[in-house]
Amino acid sequence: MKNVVLTILQLILFLVVFFLGSLFPPFHFEHVLIATPGTTRIFVADGLVLALVLFVLIVILEAVRKRLRIAAPWTTLAFLLAVVFGLMMKFGFKTMSAF
Repeated sequence: MKNVVLTILQLILFLVVFFLGSLFPPFHFEHVLIATPGTTRIFVADGLVLALVLFVLIVILEAVRKRLRIAAPWTTLAFLLAVVFGLMMKFGFKTMSAF
């Protein structure tokens, strides 16, 4: 039960980091998806990169604590769900209009 609660909390943490990194991009990693004369669709990857860095730091902390076999699958599940949910909620997608 404790693992499920911690996984949900990690999921929320990854979603918040993904959202804030997409809203306030510190690195300005942008990829143009569609460019037309009227609109430009851009994906800002900063939130995804920050969530990935946070995931790696958490896994390193679990390895140092020798809890890798028990906790890493739950952390990986939380990260993957956060990425899927964040992309479904269109975190990082930005539309620039010429009008």
